[in-house]
Amino acid sequence: MGAVIKQHLIDPELCIRCYTCEEMCPIDAITHNDDNVVVDAEICEGCMDCILPCPTGSIDNWRVVQSPYSLAEQFEWLELPEQEDIDTTGDNSIEAIDADVAALMEAAHSGTGGQSLAPASASKPAVNLFPPRQPVMAEVQGNYRLTAPGSDTDIRHIILNLGNTGFPVLEGQSVGITPPGTDENGRPFAPRLYSISSPRDGERPNTNNLSLTVKREEKGVCSNYLCDLEKGAQIGLSGPYGTTFLMPDDPQARLIMICTGTGSAPFRAFTMRHQRVMPKLTGALHLFFGARTPESLPYFGPLDKVPDSFLAKHFAFSRAENSPKKYVQDRLLEAGDSLAAMLGDENTYIYICGLKAMETGVEQSFAKIAQKAGKDWAEIRDAMRSSGRYHVETY
Repeated sequence: MGAVIKQHLIDPELCIRCYTCEEMCPIDAITHNDDNVVVDAEICEGCMDCILPCPTGSIDNWRVVQSPYSLAEQFEWLELPEQEDIDTTGDNSIEAIDADVAALMEAAHSGTGGQSLAPASASKPAVNLFPPRQPVMAEVQGNYRLTAPGSDTDIRHIILNLGNTGFPVLEGQSVGITPPGTDENGRPFAPRLYSISSPRDGERPNTNNLSLTVKREEKGVCSNYLCDLEKGAQIGLSGPYGTTFLMPDDPQARLIMICTGTGSAPFRAFTMRHQRVMPKLTGALHLFFGARTPESLPYFGPLDKVPDSFLAKHFAFSRAENSPKKYVQDRLLEAGDSLAAMLGDENTYIYICGLKAMETGVEQSFAKIAQKAGKDWAEIRDAMRSSGRYHVETY
């Protein structure tokens, strides 16, 4: 018998097609078609960079094979193939991969891994309680437009009642939603991921519901499905997902939250959680929120009512009438002196959520702020990441 290999595969039943693994792969060994996300055995070097960021665990699957499954085969899968009965006696390379994965997970929990970790004080999240093929059913309690009627951006606040079913979530986690119907190939649509915008105890305190913030995209199958849902409609939720983009349960923590558009969802949850458990807290929450205009910024009205002493708000509008263009990175620079002091505090946490295009500008602003203060931003960022204090979720 010839040599065998342990092939890295992705479970198509658990994968929610967020493409995080594809973005994280440094050698482009992960790709996708309209149906599945797959690993190319001819390119993959087993670096494991894709393992930790996966929100569902679908990436952590392996099969011992005598010849690797091709991309064409993987693209057609509806579920992973069973492990064949292959003798691996004496093949140390197979066990080595298991050891590598074990070491990676140990490093993550000890804080030496390269990926972001959950804050040390964060509550332990429940994950993958309901897979996409067996979702929990929820009822639409409300579907409200957040943006002004005249705005060209339609963003919705959707409240989902979970009835008597337990679905424990934490601020910063997400749910998966599979739109009904099939794609152009006649296959069921893949699930889409949406951040939860309500606190762990519900949209109202002690209610078994949660809310989502959804922007209608012109050709978005799932976004249009969600934005058109009427009160009383039934919808399936998978998850919850996410183990790192969590808020610290620490009254000494200072949160710098940077977002655009629907990236505000987790920060709404963070803020409401603080309002409920630490209503007299001051100076701990700082929000940098970007949108085209005030009319297209979700939650603008409710945010305006939150006292500045509780939540410091820095709005950036890039298309506001009779005003110069402002982006979140500009607002960061304007608050540079106060932010520089925060960067030197081990109680400071940074969260970035929204369009991927914002990342470069935010990084550049922090680099300038740190440099002006005689500090090295890359060192600060890496130290914050390794201690669970720096988090990025962009799309």
